[in-house]
Amino acid sequence: MRSPQVSVVIPTRNRPGLVLRAVRSALAQTLRDLEVLVVVDGPDPATREALAPVEDARLTVVELEEPGGAQNARNAGARKAAGAWTAFLDDDDEWLPAKLELQLRAAEDSPYALPVVACRLYLRTPRADTVLPRRLPREAEPPSEYLTVRRGLFHGEGFIQTSTIMAPTSLLLTVPFTPGVRRAQELDWALRCLELPDSGLVYADQPLVVWYADENRRRVSSEAPWRQSIEWLKDTRQRVTPRAYAALAMSVVASMAATSRSPRVFFGLLGEAIRHGRPGVIDFVTYFQVWLLPAGVRRVLRDRAIGKPLPEPESPAAEERATAR
Repeated sequence: MRSPQVSVVIPTRNRPGLVLRAVRSALAQTLRDLEVLVVVDGPDPATREALAPVEDARLTVVELEEPGGAQNARNAGARKAAGAWTAFLDDDDEWLPAKLELQLRAAEDSPYALPVVACRLYLRTPRADTVLPRRLPREAEPPSEYLTVRRGLFHGEGFIQTSTIMAPTSLLLTVPFTPGVRRAQELDWALRCLELPDSGLVYADQPLVVWYADENRRRVSSEAPWRQSIEWLKDTRQRVTPRAYAALAMSVVASMAATSRSPRVFFGLLGEAIRHGRPGVIDFVTYFQVWLLPAGVRRVLRDRAIGKPLPEPESPAAEERATAR
């Protein structure tokens, strides 16, 4: 049998209703030459039952014997991928129909042998849709600075999220996701990939993913393992510019470390950023507001800073809601 162009890897566990939406959006791609690998992270009969009625030979359910986390499930999916390209889709997100087709076009137009291909997305909250990232990388801009440095107090301009990522399967086998990293998993992976000489960051400029930020649902990205994050920061130092290192320390890691409410952690992380990074004014303002303002207040201010809602994109889920009405 001929191998598909793209393998889609969807890690999941105990969310049968959500993963079914994700699977349908993958199978509805305008690029038909694909396989969809749902990697169930441990025993999960409900998910198996939910996917059983899907009659599409391109769907394969891979059940792991024991749970190992999303990174382990993604790595297991990449090892089973038959396509030259692998794309990731989180079980609580969905793709717009042309996502893979447009990303393959962007990859073909790129100068890199091993491109990390991302795209814009719709961040959907109960209040609004927002397009991220706000801008695409500038020519000759260091990728680590694009992905980390803030130009505003409550948001950055660069962004990468797991459900936007497509990459050569060979790259994913060479640079797997790091087991045990709880936050910034895609950032950690992208920075390690971009160390390779033939790799580069490429974006399709349209929003092609719907990222559902349901504030009442538990997400791995909402947890704050701050001790681990500080160790991760130090391990990342050689992969980023001093400017990016300061931004990582004073925004991404600070947002987790602030939950410690520890003066020792406050001054220790600040000293790390100053000694080994090159912080700007916004980094200092961000650092102090992360530590001093409650998370709920920051969320309200951030939402006001983002701006007005955007029109709802056409998507399989939107069509289902319209039909239901």
